Amino acid sequence: MGAFSNLWFCEEFLKFLALWFRKGRNAISFLNLPLMRSHVKSKIENVVEKEEEISLLYLPDLTLECIFERLEPNGLCNMAAVCNSLREKCTSDHLWEKHMKQKWDALIGSAAYREWQCYIASRNKDSLLENSRKKRDLFEISDIWQFLWNRSKGSENNSKVRNSSAMSSIMDWYLSLESGKFWFPAQVFNRENGHVGFMLSCYDAEVSYDCSTNTFRARYPTYGRRIIEEDIEWNRLRAPTVGTPPYVLHVSDCLNDLKPDDHFEIQWRKSKEFPYGWWYGVVGHLESCSGSKLNCHCHASETVVLEFKQYTPRSRWRQTVINRKDHREVGNEEDGSYGGIRKLYSDREISLWKSLWPSSTLE
Repeated sequence: MGAFSNLWFCEEFLKFLALWFRKGRNAISFLNLPLMRSHVKSKIENVVEKEEEISLLYLPDLTLECIFERLEPNGLCNMAAVCNSLREKCTSDHLWEKHMKQKWDALIGSAAYREWQCYIASRNKDSLLENSRKKRDLFEISDIWQFLWNRSKGSENNSKVRNSSAMSSIMDWYLSLESGKFWFPAQVFNRENGHVGFMLSCYDAEVSYDCSTNTFRARYPTYGRRIIEEDIEWNRLRAPTVGTPPYVLHVSDCLNDLKPDDHFEIQWRKSKEFPYGWWYGVVGHLESCSGSKLNCHCHASETVVLEFKQYTPRSRWRQTVINRKDHREVGNEEDGSYGGIRKLYSDREISLWKSLWPSSTLE
């Protein structure tokens, strides 16, 4: 909006607030008002003399929309508790989509969305079974934030929902993520708090959010024992980059493009009983190559050298070779097995891996 529309919004909003506070109401005192110009402030004096009743709903729709778009999620939930009309407005998808993208867009991928669809389908099934046993009473809200929090945790306590479609699916998803009840697929860098055996790797896990610490919990698919990790920071998480499950060999589609100094991720696992993790590396030069870019012909060879420079040159994990023409899972019981490869084209992905580089070279 231009300067005129902003001024109009401010004037209309101030008129409303003057009458609102005149009647002793302060339900929206949590809103932060913009700095008022002196000629706008003066209009309050004329408004407060009027004795007519006024409601938040008397504001024009555009003004209400501007207010709602500036509210944080807890503000939207509090406003939705005022009445049915505001509840309908404050739970609309377009308001919550912005908050969803701002906080969760980088971490929520297609796998998490599919998991959410299964989650709500299961919850709806449980709800239908409950409805078949007894009739639900009409639902009265005293604190919608508490209700939505309980609902996202799978517990509605004594509150009965008259119509589940009244709650926005995006709002419901956002609050389910915030509550930590919903576990979703993601990948964790340097798992188990940066254990030396997992440095510069990324493993599939189910994660849930802990809003009290702004960190995550992770459950890893593993063989023989259950592993749960706590206090995982945001920068150690990402959405799964491919749709390949953790126990399945990824089909490599970049082998013919690999050349020295290319960055890549490759699957590796200790044995067939364990899931694959993704490990970061850089394509190296063949022993017969001088390493000069002008005379390098490594890209024409069927053999590709893969280097993991986080390890010392003497380490058995420092280097491995694959055949670009006929690459399958290769390895043994002692050194583990290497699987599918994905080449990294994005500078953002490469920078993320480099930011996780260990402080000292590994053996």
